[in-house]
Amino acid sequence: MLQAPVPGENPATWNNLLCAADALDMLVTSKNHDLKAGRARGAQADDWLFALLSLQTQEGFLGAGNYGISRMNGGFASRPGVGVAAVGHWGQRWQSDIASLLAQRERMANTFGLAPADGHALLWLLPWSGTDALALESLDPLYIEICRRVRLTAPMGKIQAHTTGSKVARIAAKDSNGVTGDAWTPIETAKGKALTVSRNGFDYKLMNELLTGDVYTQGAAWRLGGWSQETTLQVIAQVTVRGQGKTEGYHERRVPISPKLRLRLMGAQRPLLAAQAKKRVQAIADMRKLLWSSLVLLFANGESDHGDETVSNRASRFAQPFEQQEDARFFDDLTQQAEAEVEQQETVYLQWLLGLADRAEAVLLQAFDAGPRSGMQRYKARSAALARFHGGLRGGKKPPFLELVAYFAEQRVARIPVAEGATHD
Repeated sequence: MLQAPVPGENPATWNNLLCAADALDMLVTSKNHDLKAGRARGAQADDWLFALLSLQTQEGFLGAGNYGISRMNGGFASRPGVGVAAVGHWGQRWQSDIASLLAQRERMANTFGLAPADGHALLWLLPWSGTDALALESLDPLYIEICRRVRLTAPMGKIQAHTTGSKVARIAAKDSNGVTGDAWTPIETAKGKALTVSRNGFDYKLMNELLTGDVYTQGAAWRLGGWSQETTLQVIAQVTVRGQGKTEGYHERRVPISPKLRLRLMGAQRPLLAAQAKKRVQAIADMRKLLWSSLVLLFANGESDHGDETVSNRASRFAQPFEQQEDARFFDDLTQQAEAEVEQQETVYLQWLLGLADRAEAVLLQAFDAGPRSGMQRYKARSAALARFHGGLRGGKKPPFLELVAYFAEQRVARIPVAEGATHD
């Protein structure tokens, strides 16, 4: 399994012999001064199978002769796994994904130029000399590929792997940019490229674009319709991010989709939901910018023209937790607005915006302990920082928070006492 026949060759003479399962896996292991590589020398058969499966279906380019898979955008990209599934056991997700794949098989063949019938499906069943590549048009829409020439052996019951390079990639798909009909890979529609996830993983900005935006075309595993009303759904996004000669982490995110949110995403209100989500993303960015500028004033002893890069970097470090906490709660807050009645949604947004300001101010107040300590500078820096922050919430030349400006203006009017015999306009 996952090992192509090599007629006329003896794998025992191949130049690489791996005696540990983790040395075969697609993960780039740490250098020996950090963590010893090749430690899984007592691995069992299932460990070797998982390592082989990981290598053959996820690996990218790793030097001359070591080509990657076709189902990602380039040799230094990564293969994501994004879809919609019912909350439950893994078997339920696999069952629903297979049903979606079978239902869309013909469409996938026509859309991505794959073989509608009699295409190659399990590519390790074909002999591979390392000099011949398969055309995409010859492949089954649901093909499972391999990208390396590997042979597992077990002399005296001890499993080991013989590997060697190839002159070409197994599939001639360089120009496809990862657009191969993979069920779990979103496609950047305008550019015609498979999604490549950065080291940031599935942060709220990317997840929001996947959930509500129109930048990406989803694969067959993204299915919102066809479920019973009682089924609890979630978006599942997974990826092991690859870098140049390194691994930049395994990232996973799950976003619950309530029944009302599902209806919004599938119905005529989707554009409204997308606009609301985009507005929230921008509000977080604007609030972070305001918080950062206030922190700069704090750390610069209240001087606005400090020009000190160290101060700017310090302010960035203190502002980062604010965005991280908003990332963690973003979709719960968005769902509250989406589930509200249409006439109440602006009120829900205003309350969220007020809470956003409170949470940003809390970060600023916590940073006071790291600000100037001497009496005169401390009071000047803190007052300047608070003035900058509250001034940004309440006005300015181009106020980013128009709803807050209007809200605070109404609050000021409400606090002004009415003179005897006078009335408000």
